[in-house]
Amino acid sequence: MRKTSYVIAFFSVVATLALNILSATRPDWLIVNNPEILHSKITVQYGLTKRCERQVITVPGLPDGSRLAYTDYKCRFFPNRVTDECEKDNKVFCMVWSTAGYFSELGIGFGAVAALALLFGVSTHSRRRRIWRAVAGLTTLHVLFQILAFAVVTHLYRLAWFPSFDRARPGTAYVLNTLSWVFGTLVTIGIITTGISANKGHRWAAGNRAYRPIEG
Repeated sequence: MRKTSYVIAFFSVVATLALNILSATRPDWLIVNNPEILHSKITVQYGLTKRCERQVITVPGLPDGSRLAYTDYKCRFFPNRVTDECEKDNKVFCMVWSTAGYFSELGIGFGAVAALALLFGVSTHSRRRRIWRAVAGLTTLHVLFQILAFAVVTHLYRLAWFPSFDRARPGTAYVLNTLSWVFGTLVTIGIITTGISANKGHRWAAGNRAYRPIEG
């Protein structure tokens, strides 16, 4: 593969990795908007490792006819063994939800290694000719674990395995994860296609120093 292909692949993998990190760290995979009760509205956000709650209290009837709002925002670890009843009714849910977090972390790890491999592969022509297979394998694992995290959260969300999930909707982190594995799949296909074409000697993939087998 030519150096330009590796540079493009590197920035593409880094972009996918950034989306993965954002989706893994944000607390808004699923969002539950509770109805307003006595001028108080609570919105609950569920992330892979955090649960955040935003309470907005509105004070109406001010002298000028306006309303004053107070906001309280707090987060905690999720799922919590005691608070979320992980040792009783929600034991299976907690185990499966935590697995989604592990999948996401593994995906991030493979993505980081893939980016380092691409940097290493740019150094010499001989390495660029060989290392694309390793990069393709790493990016495949990178995408696979993100898809698994997406599948686990989607399954729990659709079946409403946790109280209030029947009123939940996907949030920003859920969308970022979806974008990451869709884009990552396209990047992986591009790396494999370019690598195979370079091995076959196509100039667009291998460059001016395309590998040609010695005919004897």
